[in-house]
Amino acid sequence: MNPKKSNRLMPLIMAVCVILGILIGMFYTSHFSGNKLSIINSNSNKLNNLLHIVNDQYVDTVNINNLVEKAMPQILSELDPHSVYIGAKDVQATNDELRSSFSGVGIEFVIRKDTIHVQGVISNGPAERAGLIAGDKIVSIDDSAFVGKIVTNKSAMEKLKGPKDTKVKIGVLRYKEKKERFFTVTRGDIPQKSINAAYMLNDNTGYIRIKKFAENTYAELLISLALLSQEELDNLVIDLRGNTGGYLGSAVQIANEFLAKDRLIVYTEGRKSPRQEFRSDGNGSYQHIPLIVLIDEGSASSSEILAGAIQDNDRGTIIGRRSFGKGLVQQPMAFNDGSQIRLTVARYYTPSGRCIQKPYTSGTDKSYEEDLINRYEHGEFFNQDSIKHTGPEYHTTIGRTVYGGGGITPDIFIAEDTTDVTSYYKEASISGLIIQFAFEYTDENREEMKKYDSMESLSKYLDKQKMVDKFVRYAENNGLKRRNLMIKKSYKLLELFIHSRIIYNMLDEQAWTEYINLDDMTIIKAQEIFKERKAFPQAPDSTVSNKKDKE
Repeated sequence: MNPKKSNRLMPLIMAVCVILGILIGMFYTSHFSGNKLSIINSNSNKLNNLLHIVNDQYVDTVNINNLVEKAMPQILSELDPHSVYIGAKDVQATNDELRSSFSGVGIEFVIRKDTIHVQGVISNGPAERAGLIAGDKIVSIDDSAFVGKIVTNKSAMEKLKGPKDTKVKIGVLRYKEKKERFFTVTRGDIPQKSINAAYMLNDNTGYIRIKKFAENTYAELLISLALLSQEELDNLVIDLRGNTGGYLGSAVQIANEFLAKDRLIVYTEGRKSPRQEFRSDGNGSYQHIPLIVLIDEGSASSSEILAGAIQDNDRGTIIGRRSFGKGLVQQPMAFNDGSQIRLTVARYYTPSGRCIQKPYTSGTDKSYEEDLINRYEHGEFFNQDSIKHTGPEYHTTIGRTVYGGGGITPDIFIAEDTTDVTSYYKEASISGLIIQFAFEYTDENREEMKKYDSMESLSKYLDKQKMVDKFVRYAENNGLKRRNLMIKKSYKLLELFIHSRIIYNMLDEQAWTEYINLDDMTIIKAQEIFKERKAFPQAPDSTVSNKKDKE
């Protein structure tokens, strides 16, 4: 054969051989392997191969991307209660919660009867500059009607938020007007506050309520402390009740402000995460001020880190009820499509060495999800002796006993007061009727109440309006049967709730906080502790006795 002709045929011969090899392989696979596909049964490839098989051979067409989106949360839920998957469309909103600002129109709103009601406008913000006022009802956005079942918190935020300097046209109905007004609002940076109240409880005791640990929390704290220091600040209450956490760094910075040099604040450690310690640098400006920290079952994560650092270093007194018990560290990990997982990589440990994470068996542990309900039913919210300590004992720097295995137990327990709670009060609260009544009353009397620009003056005005009686009639017209004996028993609670919501609607969150704190037993107890000069913890008697014996 001609060598040149042979060289030309060689690629064709090789291609035929390859095809024959594939056909023979398929024949033997189908006839001698029972139609089973060869899958590399390893942890790294099994899931990926499964998706390929489904995509290739499933009876119907499958959207693999949707399948993965649904599978990711399920996989992570098998690990622990706090490892989560966040879809790409939700990452921005999730991250915005802890940022110092976001881009939007600058209004606070509630949804009533499928309509957005403007509850407040940010001072000098985009909406206020455009002309919107509290009480306006938003009925259209960008010339499209926006009322009815399509109106949800999520859809409203998507419509109103947007890139800085972009414009949005908002149509509103103003109180007692039938014609729609239109405002073009240029979106701008809207600051988010993580400290919602800072004021003096009395002549020498300051109070700061931190609702989350965000990017700007430490800076806000320093500003609040500076302002309070101008008013003869001698004692300080930090309120962490209901604070579900946030950034670890913010909690560490705040703890540093109150601790002497080289005090351990918290440390983290995990299987692949070496121990990392966070210690105070001694530069805090408030290392010696008498300090009380308030916590409850809603205080979690970074709140527990701050409370644990103060307690274990015997720096102040913790008052309230046992905290939530979240001591797991999540690390964000992003995917190329913008989605993200927050994977638990370590545990938090307080200075004494206790882990504050409460027990769990997996991410779908039903008892974990119902823990607060179980605590309530067990009586823990009402009796200190009902607290179940599942972890071992640890000791603070001066020898006081503290417990691990489930939150921070306060030094001084304050029971939840349910003395005047009745089924009528519960139904009025849970149904939303009180909030609805307060909002409608505010709308109808906004012009009259504008003259009262402080919590004290507005509270005095409301005291004269017989608000409970007005609410009872309103509630009866809306399906809540009148129960005179129960109303009498719960009168003060109803009045407190109604007045507080109207004050919130007319003024702001600080005014609301000041009002509800007036009769708060935890606040009252804190002031008693300061008055008795007992904010700094004392060593246990046995420790004192042992020291004397050695001397």
